[in-house]
Amino acid sequence: MKKIVIQAFKFLIFLGIGLTILWLLYRSQNTAYQEDCALKGIDAAQCNLFQKVLNDFGRVNYWWILGVFIAYTLSNISRAIRWNMLLRPLGANPRLSNSFVIIIIAYFANLGLPRFGEIVRAGLLARYERIAVEKVFGTIVVDRIVDVISILIIAAIALIFEMDMILAFVEKHIDLGSRFGGVGNFLFLMAAGFALVAGLFWFFRKPLSKTIVYKKISSIISGFWQGIQSIRSLERPWIFVLHSINVWGMFFLMSYLLTKSFPPTAHLPVSAALVVFVFGALGVAVPSPGGMGTYHLMAQLALGLYGVSGEDGFSWANISFFSVQLGVNVLGGLLCLMILPAINRHHYPEAAVDNSTP
Repeated sequence: MKKIVIQAFKFLIFLGIGLTILWLLYRSQNTAYQEDCALKGIDAAQCNLFQKVLNDFGRVNYWWILGVFIAYTLSNISRAIRWNMLLRPLGANPRLSNSFVIIIIAYFANLGLPRFGEIVRAGLLARYERIAVEKVFGTIVVDRIVDVISILIIAAIALIFEMDMILAFVEKHIDLGSRFGGVGNFLFLMAAGFALVAGLFWFFRKPLSKTIVYKKISSIISGFWQGIQSIRSLERPWIFVLHSINVWGMFFLMSYLLTKSFPPTAHLPVSAALVVFVFGALGVAVPSPGGMGTYHLMAQLALGLYGVSGEDGFSWANISFFSVQLGVNVLGGLLCLMILPAINRHHYPEAAVDNSTP
């Protein structure tokens, strides 16, 4: 019962962070929208940002959204293959169907608690494929490290192609806090709070090292090591690299297709979609359910680089968020939760034996 209460409390905290950022962003954009309507002589009663977002969903070309779903599926097939490649040196040979379905469930779990999906992912695979959960965690750590390297490479490419645009925007709108109301201040307070907690942890690290929690964390970290070493034993590293490229290539394609689906952004070039993708990825990385609020802020910033109005940027961010995070991840996650036990009804794998070199 205590564990359930703690998890519920964490969920409410992260949900509150996401909703607060989203509300601050909506409030500032609604004010700007009302001012724009007043300049155009439009009655305030006919100028509601929430209603505009709803209307904009009706303007979307959903054939492009279908392409988004296909790219999403192809990306996660490559992610599943890549994950299996990391697991094989540990003596495991998980079925591709299990790895794929569990990855989709993990995305769904992340909407509840940030990064909770990684715990779910490790636990489910360990259960259905009889692999030590610590080793599975290690492979997930490698998987995420590769993701971080990939997004940094993509960000560098975006900066190279759009450096003048980005630098000009930063110089012109250096005071982003005034444009986005209290969002900047809120994010600053979050960062300051994190720094304070990290500082206290470092100051009291010696007495903390004697606690049960610290020892448990140390034990988990040591359990990761075997899984992390699996990348040294890959049979065909170039196949791993190709699937990594496809994982992020398909994610970028999703962002590009989403810009094509919405009339105010359909004219944007590929380079613009790349910048929007990078900004959005940074927004999702912030701990809130699925990047709620933070994704909207970053996507709107990126679209602003290319002259997309604040209200249209807000609409696009919602179209993207609800299509992918809530549409695909919720529906796909629920479906995969039902599928997983069914496809493993007669699956009895042998316990994994570690074949990796120490």
